[in-house]
Amino acid sequence: MSTISIIGSGGMAAAIGGLAAMPGPTVEVISRDAAKARAMAEQVGAGAKTGTFGAAPAGDIIILAVPYAAVLDVVTQYGDELAGKLLVDITNPINADFTGFVTPEDSFGAQEIAKAAPADADVVKAFNTQFSHVLAAGRVEGHPLDVFLAGDDAQAKARVVAFVESLGLRPMDSGPLPMARTLENLALLSLGLVAHSVNHTNFSLGVSLHP
Repeated sequence: MSTISIIGSGGMAAAIGGLAAMPGPTVEVISRDAAKARAMAEQVGAGAKTGTFGAAPAGDIIILAVPYAAVLDVVTQYGDELAGKLLVDITNPINADFTGFVTPEDSFGAQEIAKAAPADADVVKAFNTQFSHVLAAGRVEGHPLDVFLAGDDAQAKARVVAFVESLGLRPMDSGPLPMARTLENLALLSLGLVAHSVNHTNFSLGVSLHP
């Protein structure tokens, strides 16, 4: 992969961009706010560049690192510029009081994004179950963080798996795109743990493999 495009300039964009810059691919940062994009590119370093919001992203993989409340508008505004692209959905469509979701009962966030995207775009859910500062650290006591992912296209998932591995993280394929609903519930579980038992965000969800 030669270029990774990140649409967004928040904590998750910084975390993924910072990790992506280390292995070598060029990182393109895109934001509605050009000044924020420039600042993020400087923060990421390693030759990161900025793109123009709404223009065709340069990346082989496009990270949708904006809040769910904005992501459908972003995808719709880009329109055919996303045709044939691989879109990585990292969003969580969780309501303001962290008790449920803002998506229709018969749907989930990644599915709504797939509906808004061009028909030939591939959507893979990933990165949504880790807090940004934990993700930015990359490894805990020498162990890579788990990145759960879900998607329908095997080739698209293989590309995301390779990308995750290039970041020094461990990809965990959970199945087809409808499994993204479960991954969004995992994010809700994390917020419930923060509110009711753990009381901080310095933890990660992962899999411990036993012989």
